[in-house]
Amino acid sequence: MVTKSTLLDAIAGTNRGLLATETQKQVILAAIASLEDFNPTPRPMQASHLLEGDWRLLYTTSKALLNLDRFPLCKLGQIYQCIRVETNSVYNIAEIYGLPSLEGLVSVAAKFEPVSERRVQVKFQRFIFGLQRLIAYKSPATFIQQIESGKKFTAFDFPINSDQQQGWLDITYLDNDLRIGRGNEGSVFVLSKA
Repeated sequence: MVTKSTLLDAIAGTNRGLLATETQKQVILAAIASLEDFNPTPRPMQASHLLEGDWRLLYTTSKALLNLDRFPLCKLGQIYQCIRVETNSVYNIAEIYGLPSLEGLVSVAAKFEPVSERRVQVKFQRFIFGLQRLIAYKSPATFIQQIESGKKFTAFDFPINSDQQQGWLDITYLDNDLRIGRGNEGSVFVLSKA
């Protein structure tokens, strides 16, 4: 049986998937599939106390996220997915680092709707991209509080037509500090409670 530590050891050194070789990717995907077979929370949508919170991305195969590292003079920092169960809200936040004082932030706010015991439909609602210092970004939690209060940021900040921008995510493994998900584009996500 594959353990969480086996998966975390396989992920270590891959910089969330950016540096993973093809061999490492295969080993990681096999470890993920094995761990999913022993999911301690087969009905994650009924475990809101486990879902709630700020999650930090450890590994993904999502090209959309990994391509954020390709901006000129920039490097991808931490990526968070913050879930607020009470309001069915999810916030994806990617920190971008580069030249001093030019640290950036890319964020998408969305609403989710459970459609089965482990699948959520996600409708994207708002896109924010700008400099961390102009946004006054300190942490995911304070940033989300500002979004929820209706703050308009000094950044590219605009609504998204949720009818055109949506997807789904299956939560295939969930415990106190680890979550694995598989998205509609075939991407895999491994996150730990921040």
